Amino acid sequence: MSAAADLVVVGAGPAGMAAAIRAAELGLRTIVLDEQAEPGGQIYRAIERVAREHPQRLAILGEDYAAGIALVRAFRDAKIDYRPQASVWQVEPDQRVFASTPTGTECVQTRHLVIATGAMERPMPLPGWTLPGVMTAGGAQILLKSAGHVPAGRVVMIGTGPLLLLLAWQLMRANVPIAAILDTGKADAPARALRHAGSALRSAAYLRKGFELVRSIKAAAIPWLKDIADIELRGDARVREVVYRRNGATHNQAADLVLLHQGIVPNANLGWALRCEHEWNESQRCFLPRTDGWGSSSLPQVQFAGDCASIAGARAAEYAGALAALEVAHKLGRIDRTERDARARSARRQLASERRIRPLLEALYRPNDPHVVPADDAVIVCRCEGITAGEIRAVIKQGCPGPNQMKAFLRCGMGPCQGRMCGLTVTELIAQGRGMSPAEIGYFRIRPPIKPLLLGELAASDSPADAALPAGHGSQRAETAAASDAAVVTTPMPR
Repeated sequence: MSAAADLVVVGAGPAGMAAAIRAAELGLRTIVLDEQAEPGGQIYRAIERVAREHPQRLAILGEDYAAGIALVRAFRDAKIDYRPQASVWQVEPDQRVFASTPTGTECVQTRHLVIATGAMERPMPLPGWTLPGVMTAGGAQILLKSAGHVPAGRVVMIGTGPLLLLLAWQLMRANVPIAAILDTGKADAPARALRHAGSALRSAAYLRKGFELVRSIKAAAIPWLKDIADIELRGDARVREVVYRRNGATHNQAADLVLLHQGIVPNANLGWALRCEHEWNESQRCFLPRTDGWGSSSLPQVQFAGDCASIAGARAAEYAGALAALEVAHKLGRIDRTERDARARSARRQLASERRIRPLLEALYRPNDPHVVPADDAVIVCRCEGITAGEIRAVIKQGCPGPNQMKAFLRCGMGPCQGRMCGLTVTELIAQGRGMSPAEIGYFRIRPPIKPLLLGELAASDSPADAALPAGHGSQRAETAAASDAAVVTTPMPR
């Protein structure tokens, strides 16, 4: 077991780095565990390497990405025990944290925990989404950031949300032609968003960026089609075309690569595994951990910070991370309430400013029902176990009351991803079938390990003997990815 820490931070994205920096400044013995090889999280992925080896790529990725350089440098300079390639798979009630590393399982004893695991893309189950050549917009952006690879062939983007528009803009700057953008947003979304215009006008910088993205895409004459329905991806060994309905007519769009996006949701499995209380957020259409203004959870030694607590963006995540660290320092007796509050004033003010735009964005880009709860019974919902929407509806009719009981019927949520890819869809399918709200239905009961690991690692660790691996997995590592396993065609960007 590693030496005890005052604080363990899980995740080295904006929230985790900011929390660790502030904690170190306050004299806390701080360990950061992150499953990536470099700090930055998803938003600032590979920022050090890009700035050092490919600075020309910064212009393609934009100033918001480049802004991460300063934060990562401050993180590197702080007195922090940073442990990359450490995938946390269990936290015990006595605050022992278990992480899988290249050399095996490590166990760290801590007094307090900050969960800063960020967000993940909301799955978009529709006919053909498991075909090779179909991946998420975020997956394509990761390839662009980490490897400088861009799509080759006819690229079709489907969905809604700021990330979809940002990626379209980035691909345009990388000279990638986009065959079409199929916007799945609701027709009445702009009208619903208008009621939040007053608050959003106080976030003029964000509005300017948004208008510039839209203007650039329109100026490039990319076919940007709205009011899209009944989407189906077709192909044999890989995706070949997108079939959809618009204005009452059926259309066919040839495609070599399809990028899906329906917004992002908290990467929440660690919080669920700890049995932290969660609540349904109708505006963000997902479960969020129940927290206070400092990120304190229902467990006294656990804080949340950043997008894993509520989707608000990278800048907001930094300020939330700083606030979480201040509260940890106060709880551990390092600073008193007066000093905590004084140090928090600037971060609180800036966090409130960052969040003003969120109600408008959530109303404008709220996922459309058919793309969250598939109407087609043949659509695969649980990719790990190959369970379809029709199979789920059938057991609902048999009286299955919730996601956890469904495991006994279908093994939904029991694969290596532990429900991350299907959990919200399963909850909404059951809610729809039973005429109840998602809040009443609840979510999967997540059990350790929350990430796949080798049986040898488990046997060699100090974890409890009754910790159980997900059924059917243990002989090898496996992660269900949003992208298909093969046949996504990319090409390196010209130097």
